[in-house]
Amino acid sequence: MCTIYNDIMIDREYYVYIMASRKSGTLYVGMTNNLPRRVYEHKNNLVDGFTKKYGVHRLVWYERTVDVNSALLKEKQIKKWNRNWKIRMIEEKNAEWEDLSKDFM
Repeated sequence: MCTIYNDIMIDREYYVYIMASRKSGTLYVGMTNNLPRRVYEHKNNLVDGFTKKYGVHRLVWYERTVDVNSALLKEKQIKKWNRNWKIRMIEEKNAEWEDLSKDFM
């Protein structure tokens, strides 16, 4: 999806992501248009809520799309999944549960 602003075309990116407190720990599923900023907020407890309360600071999985509607749908779908499905999806791409934010923070 591209947006035209003052005759400049801007590509939009959206991310569905999973944060964890530790390997196989507490999980949080979210969606954002700025993954580095959102992960920074989670890691630094800048927003009161679930991730702050449960110490969920490790980015363990994410997926990028340019379509906001598909990102919202994917987030809702994953939130409905049982825990084992989420863990399996994480481990398919990140078997060691490494903090993937180190690549961009």
